[in-house]
Amino acid sequence: MAEKIDKRLRAALFRDRLSRAMQESGRSQSALARQVGVDRSTISQLLSGDGARLPNAQVVGACAGALGVSADWLLGLSDRPESAAELLASSLTLTEAPRALVDERIFEWHREAAGYKIRHVPAALPDMLKTRAMLEWEYAPHLGRTADQAIGASEDRLQWMRQARSDYEIAMPLHELESFAHACGYYAGLPAEIRLEQIDRFLALADQLYPRLRIYLFDARRLYSAPVTVFGPLLAVFYAGGHYMAFRDRDRIETFSLHFDRLVREADVTARGFAEHLRGLRDQVS
Repeated sequence: MAEKIDKRLRAALFRDRLSRAMQESGRSQSALARQVGVDRSTISQLLSGDGARLPNAQVVGACAGALGVSADWLLGLSDRPESAAELLASSLTLTEAPRALVDERIFEWHREAAGYKIRHVPAALPDMLKTRAMLEWEYAPHLGRTADQAIGASEDRLQWMRQARSDYEIAMPLHELESFAHACGYYAGLPAEIRLEQIDRFLALADQLYPRLRIYLFDARRLYSAPVTVFGPLLAVFYAGGHYMAFRDRDRIETFSLHFDRLVREADVTARGFAEHLRGLRDQVS
C-alpha cells in the first residue's frame, strides 16, 4: 500500500515539475510535443490526471532534454534541475595558473573563504611564509626584470592572508624541508644566508600565529599528496602546474578534506613538534 502512495506522490511531483519547466522555458504543449516527437495529446495527458502512472524513460529523457533540466529532477530523484553536464560544468572549473606569487585568482579564493579553515598542501614551501629574499631567488629566473615589481605587488596580499580570520593547516612532505635546508634538488644553489633567514621566518611565524597556523610534516614514502588547497566547505583547488582545477561540489570537497585530515593524522611531525624539527634542520645548514 505504501508503494502505491509513493508512486502517486512521485507522479504528482512529475506533473508539477514538468509544468513548471515548461512555463520557465516558454514551451507550449504543442512545441514540446514537436521536440519530443509525440502527439500533443500525450503531453496533455502527462500534465493532467491524478493517477500513479509515470511515462516511460524515453519520454522522460526527451522532455528533460527539450526543457534543459535533468530527468532525475523531473522524477523527483534530485532537487537540482540542472542537467548532469551543467552540474559538472558548474562544479569543476579549469583556469590558468600563471607562474607568479599570489595571483588574483588565488587571492579571490582566500577572500571568499575568509573565516573558514583553509587546508593547504603547497607545491614547494608555502608562499605566504617566505622571506623577500627567498621569493626573489625563486621567482626572479621566471619573472626577470619584473620580479621585484611582482613581489612588491604580492606582499600586501601575503600580509592580508597572514592576518586573515581563517585558520590555516599546512601539510608538507618531510623531504621538502630537508631538501631546502641542505640546498638539494629544487633548492640547489640557494645561499646559506637565505636558508637561515627563511628558517628563522618559519620559526617566528609558527610561534606568532599558532594555533591559528599549524604546520605538519608527513612522510611521502608512506603518503602522497598533489598540491591542493581546501577552502573550508566552499571549494577544493588542485595546482596542476599550468592550471588550477577547482571543485565546488560537496562530495569532492569532503573527499579532499578527508584526504588532508589523513595527512595531518598520520604526520611524522605535528604542529607542536614543528619548531623543534626546524631547529634541528637549522643546525645542519652550511
